[in-house]
Parts: sequence; structure tokens; C-alpha cells
Amino acid sequence: MRVLYIDDDRVNIMLFEETCRHAPGAQVASASNGEEALEVAREFAPELLIIDLHLPGITGYELLARLREVPGLGAVPAILCSAESAADVRPAALGAGFSECWEKPVELQTLIARLERLGTAATDPPP
Repeated sequence: MRVLYIDDDRVNIMLFEETCRHAPGAQVASASNGEEALEVAREFAPELLIIDLHLPGITGYELLARLREVPGLGAVPAILCSAESAADVRPAALGAGFSECWEKPVELQTLIARLERLGTAATDPPP
């Protein structure tokens, strides 16, 4: 599964990339701002988007709307990842088109399990 992780905190990016090394089949690309995310998304063709809520000059909600305009990304699952309480941001996240909302820090085993579940769902044949 190709995952695009977008976060302006380089430490968070390094931790996420390291964590994904333990998730079978996960390939990770990262970006630290909206413009970089759009560029990487066009070349990497992610199968999952994980987007931080607060990015330089743009919110995760706004960035998801822009990413949805990239050919092939209209239906790619997107997860909002934020240090804010998931309960507080979930309504807005779901309204913006995110399928899930993760609260930072995401625990290693939880992250791996969710990536594996999403990866399996992405490769299952339709019923």
C-alpha cells in the first residue's frame, strides 16, 4: 500500500516512516506542506492519505479538497491526524471527506493494524 503522510513536523515524519517499516507492504512518501503534498501525490499515486490538521498556510481540510482534484485521488481514503482531541475534530473531519480521525501520538501497534486493515481492504476483490 502506498501511503502519503503529510505533516510539517520532521520528527513526526521520521517516526511515521520508521513505524511503517514494520507494516508489511507499506510504501511511504512524505510531504511537509500543501504544495509539496500535491507534487508528491501526482508522482507517487498514493492509495492512502494521512494528513495533519495544521500545516503551513493551509489546513488539512483545505488540502484534502485540493488533493481530491488530482486525477486518481478522488476516492482514495484519507485520514486526518491531529494532536487535537479526535472527538473535537471528528465532525469537521468527516464533513470534509476524511474517513477516519487519528489522535497523535498514534501507537505503533494501532498504526500497523490499521494500515494492514486498510491495505487488505484496498486489495480485496469487489463482492
